[in-house]
Amino acid sequence: MGLRNFLKLRANLLTGLIVLALCATSPVLAQSELAPAVYSAAYKTAAYYSLLFILFCVFIVVIGKVFKLHDLNSELQGKKSKANWNKINGALFGVFLIAGLFGTYWSYSVHGVMSHSVSASVHGDDIDSMFNVTLIITTIVFVLTHIALFGFAIKYPNSKKKKAYFYPHNNTLERWWTIVPAIVLTYLVVLGFFTWKGITEVPEDEQKKALSIEVTGQQYNWTIRYSGADNKVGARNYKKTTAANGLGIDFSDNASWDDKMADEIVIPVNQPVRFTINAKDVLHSFYMPAFRVQVNAVPGMPTHFQFTPKYTTEEMRTMENDPKYNYLLLCAKICGSGHWNMQKNVRVVSAAEYQDWLAQQQLYYNDDVKMELQMAQKSVVGDNKLALK
Repeated sequence: MGLRNFLKLRANLLTGLIVLALCATSPVLAQSELAPAVYSAAYKTAAYYSLLFILFCVFIVVIGKVFKLHDLNSELQGKKSKANWNKINGALFGVFLIAGLFGTYWSYSVHGVMSHSVSASVHGDDIDSMFNVTLIITTIVFVLTHIALFGFAIKYPNSKKKKAYFYPHNNTLERWWTIVPAIVLTYLVVLGFFTWKGITEVPEDEQKKALSIEVTGQQYNWTIRYSGADNKVGARNYKKTTAANGLGIDFSDNASWDDKMADEIVIPVNQPVRFTINAKDVLHSFYMPAFRVQVNAVPGMPTHFQFTPKYTTEEMRTMENDPKYNYLLLCAKICGSGHWNMQKNVRVVSAAEYQDWLAQQQLYYNDDVKMELQMAQKSVVGDNKLALK
């Protein structure tokens, strides 16, 4: 096959790609004319944006191939290409730099507002502050390095009249770009370490003052147990797990007799709350984003988290201008097919409202559990009599 025939074949293939792209977009365009409402719904789907991205990539490839064919054809005819690709690429670098920086600004202004909310806990302010410091530093570095990266590509295009300067080593420059990042990263690590230590290492006397609540994760639900008047949740033993005693509470421990069960988490405002977190089956993650709380729920290894809520649910609804707003407990580990729906409602109320709500909750040591324990004791006594005979 001659070179000219090869070029004609490539041109025909490119023409086919263009026709295919136009055919792919025509149904969407037709939909926009005939059914604007349907088009509006399709416009928001991931499939639409995926198709748009693929078509854009195809368009860029087609344009590049067309220019390449033009250059090859000019060479065959003995003509010198007038296009200065170094300048064109430099201009494209400039366009992508501006577009990228604008995209960064847009992402911060739109998604930043969507993702950021007022912290509903005392320690959450420290976490937000640490996050903002990290974000500011990394954003400055991100912008400056990309301006330098793209700027050099624009300012120093390839040219036969210029020769690159061989610059392999500079001790001063290397000291600066080693020492400065080391200082900044050390500051961020130390800041995070002491912030986390201050949140998690609670003095024992403050632990005793906090309201004690136990939360157990299992696929795909959270089980809530409140301590009684002694502010202690009773001991557990997985060997005692039964149909009625799903948590395996050890009722030989007197502290378990006044424990209460609940379908939601209700906590008093401005009072410390200490959660004991467990898991029955697989690894879960105890996650309450509004309170800046996240800790793993590990089978066989209780974990703890203590914090103080500072806004009631009603106050947060007013602040967020959302009458339906609710605090939520979520699972932040992909624990199975029902992971997405593993959540519990969390309400923060006044101390008086909390006491009224707690008085209405049932004891875990209820009639079903008592009956099951009595039957188990009778079975043990019967087995002992048979053994003596």
